[in-house]
Amino acid sequence: MRRSPYTPYGPYNQWTQFEDFPSFMENVVEVRQIDDSHVHWHAEIGGKHKEWDTEIVEQIPDRRIAWRTTAGPENHGIVSFEPVGGDRTRVSVDIEYQPETTMEKVGGMLGMVSSNVDEDLENFRDFLESRGHETGAWRGEIH
Repeated sequence: MRRSPYTPYGPYNQWTQFEDFPSFMENVVEVRQIDDSHVHWHAEIGGKHKEWDTEIVEQIPDRRIAWRTTAGPENHGIVSFEPVGGDRTRVSVDIEYQPETTMEKVGGMLGMVSSNVDEDLENFRDFLESRGHETGAWRGEIH
């Protein structure tokens, strides 16, 4: 599980704006929201382009978003949002993925994926703080 530094300014609301992820996620090239619960991802990882589709399987405003892949490289996870006082929120990410290549397996063993997630969470915090507000919000629930 990776945790961000405390994040102000509506982190849950911003996290629901998937198409903004390339603004703060280093390897993400494009994200397209297909509908309320389906998202298409395009990333460049280690010089290779990867695409996959995910389904949001649980979404509770200001608490958590959980997903799983429906096509492409297998992964699933949960992003949790924990108020910690004032206007601060701790964002925690727990991702499970299946490396497809030897290089991906070695990168996982060397902690490169964890390091990327940590950096992306710091970039997420900086993205919110530099704007001073979220770019939008989706407050629906999925169970």
